[in-house]
Amino acid sequence: MAVVCALVALVALCLPLTTDATPARNTTATTWTAETKAEKDCKDPEKQTLSPSSADGDTIRKIKDREGGKRKLIVGVDQNSFRWGYRDPNSGKSAELEGFDIDLVHRIAEDILGDPDAVQFKAIPTDQRIPAIQGDRVDMVVRTMTIACDRIDDVAFSAPYFKTGQQVLAPKTSPVKGYDDTLTGRKICTASGSTAHSRLQADKDARELPADTDISTAVPNQLDCLVRLQLGEVDAVVTDGALAASQAAQDPTVQLKGDAFTTDYYGVAMKRDADDLVRRVNQILVDYRKDTANGWQASYNRWLAATMGKDAKKSEPPAPQYLRTS
Repeated sequence: MAVVCALVALVALCLPLTTDATPARNTTATTWTAETKAEKDCKDPEKQTLSPSSADGDTIRKIKDREGGKRKLIVGVDQNSFRWGYRDPNSGKSAELEGFDIDLVHRIAEDILGDPDAVQFKAIPTDQRIPAIQGDRVDMVVRTMTIACDRIDDVAFSAPYFKTGQQVLAPKTSPVKGYDDTLTGRKICTASGSTAHSRLQADKDARELPADTDISTAVPNQLDCLVRLQLGEVDAVVTDGALAASQAAQDPTVQLKGDAFTTDYYGVAMKRDADDLVRRVNQILVDYRKDTANGWQASYNRWLAATMGKDAKKSEPPAPQYLRTS
C-alpha cells in the first residue's frame, strides 16, 4: 500500500500544472434518492444543447485567425486522470497527454483547424473548469465534465459523449458497501466543484446522509482523493464511476462499492454565447460516433475497455436531442 501511495503521489506532484426527502430503503441498506432543488427545476440538462452544424461563425473564425504558433485550439484538460487525460511517465521524454478525453480533443482540432495536433493543452483543476471558460483562458473544457443543471446557466455544453454515474470507492477491506448506511461515521473525499461534491452537500443539507458522515474533505483534483484514501485520511471517495474505475486500476487495494446512484453524462463545455462552436462540436460528435475505425468506439477500446469492460454499451451516451434554441 505504501509503495502504491508513494508512486501515485509522486506522479501527481511531479507533473507540471499549467493553470491560468425520505430515504428509500431496501432490506440490506439505505439508498438516498432525494433530488436537489436544481434537479427539480431542471430536467434533462443533457438535452439542452444546440443542433449540429459545420458552419464557421465568429467564435470559430477567431480561432482560425490566430497566427503562427498561436493558431491552436486552447483546451482545458486533466493531466492526472488515468486513461482519461494523463501523462504516462513511461511513454518517453515528452510524456505527452493521452487518454479518452485527449483523443476527442485531437479530433475536434483536426476538424476545426485541419491538424489534430494544433492544440494548446491547459491542465486545470476540477474547480477551475468554469472560471477558465468564463475568463477566456480556454476555448473549451474536455475534462470528464458532467452536464449538470447547476452549470448550464454558466457554460454551454455539447451533446453528451459519455454516460456514467456517481459511485463510492473504498478499500477492499472496508465495511463500506456503497452509498448507504455503511457511510455512517465515515469521512468522504470529493473534488471541489465536482458533481459528487454538490450531490453530497445537497444530501447532507436535506439530512439524507447520516448526521455524522463527514464530507468536509474537498480537494482540487480527483487524484488527490485517491492519495488521501491511501494515506488513511479518508474512508471513501465519491466520484464518477468512470473515473473511480481508473483509480481502482491504479491501486488494486481499492474497489468500487455498490452501484452508481446517479446517471450522469460528460459533455464538452464552452462559453455560453459560443453558439457556432457548440454546433460545430455537436457535428463532430455525430461523426465521431459513426466512425467505427478511429472514433468513439476505437478510443473506448484503447483506453477504457481494460478498466470498464469490453462491452461499451453501458457507457454509450443516448441518442442526442437538441432542445436548446438560443
